[in-house]
Amino acid sequence: MRKGIATSLVVVSAMLLGTAANAEGLDELPAELAAAYEGVDEGQPIKASAYREWTPRSEPPWKIGYASSYAGNTWRAEGLKRLTQELFPVYKDAGLVEDIVVTQSDLNDARQIQQMRQLVDQGVDAIIVCCSNPVALNKAVEYAYSKGVVVFSYSGYLTSEKALNASSNYTLGGYEIAKAMIEEVGGKGNFLLVSGIAGAASSESFDTGAKRALEEFPDAKLVGQVWGNWTDQVAQTEVQKFLATNPTKIDGIIAQGSQETGVLKAVLQSGRDVMPISLAGSAGAACYLKNNPDWISHAFQIWPPGDEMELGFNSVIRTLQNQGPKVQSILRGVYRVPSEEYVSGLSADCSVDSTEYIQPGIDVWFPDDKAAGYFLRPSDPLEWKAASN
Repeated sequence: MRKGIATSLVVVSAMLLGTAANAEGLDELPAELAAAYEGVDEGQPIKASAYREWTPRSEPPWKIGYASSYAGNTWRAEGLKRLTQELFPVYKDAGLVEDIVVTQSDLNDARQIQQMRQLVDQGVDAIIVCCSNPVALNKAVEYAYSKGVVVFSYSGYLTSEKALNASSNYTLGGYEIAKAMIEEVGGKGNFLLVSGIAGAASSESFDTGAKRALEEFPDAKLVGQVWGNWTDQVAQTEVQKFLATNPTKIDGIIAQGSQETGVLKAVLQSGRDVMPISLAGSAGAACYLKNNPDWISHAFQIWPPGDEMELGFNSVIRTLQNQGPKVQSILRGVYRVPSEEYVSGLSADCSVDSTEYIQPGIDVWFPDDKAAGYFLRPSDPLEWKAASN
């Protein structure tokens, strides 16, 4: 079975990459980095970047806009915290960033588009967005580009040729997480899929990969799908409703990250035996694993909130520094860890109510030597300023 799955993934990967594998940009990546594009979502733009020779409209310090689409979960809060409380002070002291302006659209595309245009008109040099619909913001991206402003999407992608993107390969992540879950329970059974936000690029990509894995196991059946909005409380409610109205045995739950603690609580409150639930960073569910080490053998990191924000921010600064991103989308490969390693940093008195996150850290997630491979003229962003003086 493993050999067949691997072969299938390679075939799918080749079909999706097609001629792009020989295009300017992707074929310039080191082999280790190029492997992260395996099985990429067919909608993910991976052609040569429009910013290869682009220079910003002004010298540093720059003003950065963050047009956030949602502030209603702890994942978004952790990303915002990394941006405003950790990254901004460092880059401000380095003379690279003057200000960070944050807006919130509460999942309203029209409001987010308006806020992006306002940020451009207010003089920002770059705009970061997250987890948005892949096409809805494209006109705003092109407006920004016409004014000399780069738009960078992290944890998801935009399809405009004038946008840049940075994230994990969520299709491959969904595939690997679902495959590991099915194998965990013996290659067969009934599975529930807990998705994120319908229409968001990263959510749809994950689901594409997960369903691809399910199709490769004849005795694995997807018996339900709910949307948890990447929010524990929402996921808990939706899973509770599903379990209450569907008496079918569930052998495993494939859950997108930032909501597995809510999923776990729903199962615990249902009175059912706790089946394996995919783990992707939520410390509450990880604490349950620490106290029940036979629950599941592994975990994944495909969207650690602070590290993903830092990946995007790091890439924005490099682009403003004329380092020349090679491709439209900077993709990071799937990161799987054994359960013992995953919970090793949790204290003995940890709580399943925790809203914290387990994160690999940027030195693991996007170290400078890895980041350099995505750019034509790479330099450590903080050292770049010193060198230019």
